[in-house]
Amino acid sequence: MTNAGTTVTADPPTPAVRLPRRRGIELTLIVVAVLLSVYGYCAVGLARHGTVPPGAAGYGAGLGVLALLAHCAVRLRAPYADPLLLPIGVLLNGLGLVLIYRLDLETPGDRAAPTQLVWSTLGVALFIVVVLALRDHRVLQRYAYVCVAAALALLTLPVFFPAVNGARIWIRIAGFSIQPGEFAKVLLAIFFAAYLAANRNALAYTGRRVWRLTLPTGRVLGPIVAIWLLSVGVLILERDLGTSLLFFGLFVTLLYVATGRTGWIAVGLLLAALGAVAVGRLEPHVHSRVLDWLHPFASIDAGQGPNQLAQSLFAFAAGGLLGTGLGLGHSVLIGFAAKSDFILATAGEELGLSGLLAIFILYGLLVERGYRAGLALRDPFGRLLAVGLASIVALQVFVIAGGVTGLIPLTGMAMAFLAQGGSSVVTNWAIVALLIRVSDSARRPYDIEVAA
Repeated sequence: MTNAGTTVTADPPTPAVRLPRRRGIELTLIVVAVLLSVYGYCAVGLARHGTVPPGAAGYGAGLGVLALLAHCAVRLRAPYADPLLLPIGVLLNGLGLVLIYRLDLETPGDRAAPTQLVWSTLGVALFIVVVLALRDHRVLQRYAYVCVAAALALLTLPVFFPAVNGARIWIRIAGFSIQPGEFAKVLLAIFFAAYLAANRNALAYTGRRVWRLTLPTGRVLGPIVAIWLLSVGVLILERDLGTSLLFFGLFVTLLYVATGRTGWIAVGLLLAALGAVAVGRLEPHVHSRVLDWLHPFASIDAGQGPNQLAQSLFAFAAGGLLGTGLGLGHSVLIGFAAKSDFILATAGEELGLSGLLAIFILYGLLVERGYRAGLALRDPFGRLLAVGLASIVALQVFVIAGGVTGLIPLTGMAMAFLAQGGSSVVTNWAIVALLIRVSDSARRPYDIEVAA
């Protein structure tokens, strides 16, 4: 258009803001994570024997190859994924292998590090398969009821096998053991996210008002409550109270995120408190753990020596601010549980409060990046799935850390990535893979997403 001899042209369209892919940063952080893991492995050998362990080069090469393959899969199929998720998983897995190797030196006849390395390889392989095969996380929403059926079947299987350490959570056949509940938690997170995403409006805006909380109709809330009660009931029958608490926390968290009503948090805390009191009084196995939590030094006063919780508290106290150094602690005093939830006491004793805080920061970053991906997503299912997966890690760390530090009673769960346990490490790699896929969708430019 012209006006007084002046030509006025329209402004060019504003180009879409494209987030950098940051794959180079991811690769750099992976190299740092592998080097830190190899350094810890060498530090243990130098502290115990005065020489670098003969398998240090093979350990570093194996961990590095696994991390590089995972990075290549992300670079190929999820180029916009968060650059912190994979390096955090590599570092936590590497640190776990170092701590398990350190504990193996105290029990030469029962070496767990080689087996854990095999499980870590399987976990990274599953990570690669998920990243390459799952092109869009929204596909999982179609299989919500398949996931819940598989989860309930997995939770029920251990009932038919003998109890181990007072709990029926393992399947052991011909020396091979697996913990189905670890896989069930991911499947239930997918089901909860899919169901709540499909019914979020009915859950949030319909129902009967009771006091200050509007309860949804039974037709909408009934199916998901029935699935949750069934899964928790099976876990209580198996005496797996740690996973029961995790499932309950996951259910309440996703219900709050789907509806936006803070009243569900209050209801969840009230029900959790009532359930904990009831189970703690009626179940002997749990009651003994509650007594140990209330009186951690009672066994010492009775002349029976310190129990596991007391030994854990002594280990934290011995570590102080900077720790005794890798390989120089007395973590073997905690016994068999040092390779499960009590592996955190090993880290606290030999790395000190500073090292323990660094580990918690890594877990916190992993959870925060999952929440961030969920907030950036446009679809309700992806948002709930990201929050659910990140909440699984957060709740698991809280329950385990609270147990070994005396904040809450012990649960017997395995620390994510750190503790010995094939089912746990494979499942956590699957969680990281799903978060990678979700974060790629969250950070991907809209025009590229539509074209895909």
